[in-house]
Amino acid sequence: MRRGWKRAWMIVPAAAVCVLGVTGGAAVGKRLAGDRPAGEYEFFDEIIDVKHLISKRYVNDVDDRVLREGAIKGMIEALNDPYTVYVPAAETRTFSKDLLGEYVGIGAQINIREGYLTIVSPLEDSPSFRAGLMSDDKVLEINGESTFNIGVDACIEKLMGEPGTKVTLLIERKGQRLTFEIERAKIKTRAVKGVRRSATDPNQWDFTVDAARGIVYIRLTQFTPGCAAEVAAALRSEGVESGGVKGLVLDLRFNPGGLLREAEDIADLFLESGVIVSTKGRAYPEVVRRAEKAGTLPDFPISVLVNGQSASASEVLAGALVENGRAVAVGTRSFGKGSVQQVVSLPRGGGSEVKITEQGYFLPSGRSLTRTDTTSAWGVDPTDGFYIPMSDDETVAMLEVRRAREVLTQQGQVPAEGDRWDDPEWVLSSMKDPQLAGAVHAVQGRIDAGQWPRVGAPGPQAATIAGAEITKLNEYRTRLIREMEKTERRLEALESPEASALATTKDLWDDAIELRGGQVEVRDKDGKVIAVLDITGEGLERWLLDAAVRKKSEPNP
Repeated sequence: MRRGWKRAWMIVPAAAVCVLGVTGGAAVGKRLAGDRPAGEYEFFDEIIDVKHLISKRYVNDVDDRVLREGAIKGMIEALNDPYTVYVPAAETRTFSKDLLGEYVGIGAQINIREGYLTIVSPLEDSPSFRAGLMSDDKVLEINGESTFNIGVDACIEKLMGEPGTKVTLLIERKGQRLTFEIERAKIKTRAVKGVRRSATDPNQWDFTVDAARGIVYIRLTQFTPGCAAEVAAALRSEGVESGGVKGLVLDLRFNPGGLLREAEDIADLFLESGVIVSTKGRAYPEVVRRAEKAGTLPDFPISVLVNGQSASASEVLAGALVENGRAVAVGTRSFGKGSVQQVVSLPRGGGSEVKITEQGYFLPSGRSLTRTDTTSAWGVDPTDGFYIPMSDDETVAMLEVRRAREVLTQQGQVPAEGDRWDDPEWVLSSMKDPQLAGAVHAVQGRIDAGQWPRVGAPGPQAATIAGAEITKLNEYRTRLIREMEKTERRLEALESPEASALATTKDLWDDAIELRGGQVEVRDKDGKVIAVLDITGEGLERWLLDAAVRKKSEPNP
């Protein structure tokens, strides 16, 4: 039996290996199984012995599929690489949707509100938009089955299907119940967004942020297939080839990456020459992608927005533009993912896949982007003088405005009273986005004065970023220590009746009290004020319960 199994692995038809997509980019079209040393199969001897032992003698019946997936996941996890993952056949459709932004369904952003599935927004040119679904539509039923309390994933499973098949939705809209029969189709999520929905065509975006200076804003949400063409089309719509674009803000914040080739092609739009990125790995020779002059767009100032959620291909694009002197980077340090993954379907896996790290990629300077436990620098840093951090509250406010402007309505973007879309300062103020404002002001200064103004925080940038990281790690370490101390107290409570009697639940104040925006005053034993702290979140009581404090009226334990 084992000899036949060995031969099955040695002979693999070329068609058995299907490359579905690449996160960060990789080679395409290779065999999964090639020549293997005969001794390599000794690796499986002990695994087979364990499988045989479990099958014959384990106390309960076992599912071979569960054992097989567990063995595979164990090997993957032993690599200690969060980007190499095993995807069982049952999960490949969702995995491909997340990776490529393509799936078959009705095309809508959804959420759960008050227990029911709710439409956040239909997508551009989607079956849901053509059928007339609207933001805030409550989906009561999918094909006659209630959506109440069944969860987002279960609803998505019901909405997705084969192209051309139909799904019936019962919608509640402003007290009325409406029935929609929608034909499923292949959905390609658009990766490029602008300042606001177009006032004339709801399926399009307006990219102009400063019409007088010709400054365009493009936000790229993910590097999906064809997104480079989307970026080029957006710029053409603003007249880039005739000189209508005088400056660009390219927003890569919260962009997790995707296809490396798309990032390379976008960089090539702006670079006449120079290295864009290089890739190399143990099984691959170094490959260097260089910019070509043909097809390069006219020269104009570019500011690239990055933050801690800009990863992988986002960092490749930002790094290529910055290190070639084509753009400045604005915001905060990027995530630090400098590895190349390829998705390969397993020939005998019944549809399962492995996303495996095969190479690393390197910026034009030769520096790796990868963040490890031993590196003090990683990713792409903002250009000196363009470091603009944002607080959690500022980020939430910005995302709320962004989400509201993404909603797709049948009538398009209807101006509200007081809107001044021809005033760039009003536009920036209304977006509640300090990083975007800084990026636009930088481009404005470059156009007006011929040089880049410093719009970020002063001081040594590397030290500032390192200080913020140290603060974050110290807070994490403190939380871990508190959890350990809590665990010790729990153990003590279990080990003696006296301690158990003392292990009562503490409550410092009524849970209904809202303290956000208040202050904490810390005094020493003589009543002298040591510090006054602003309360910026809602978790104060939770942390104080773990600290060495008690209510003043409580006796000493």
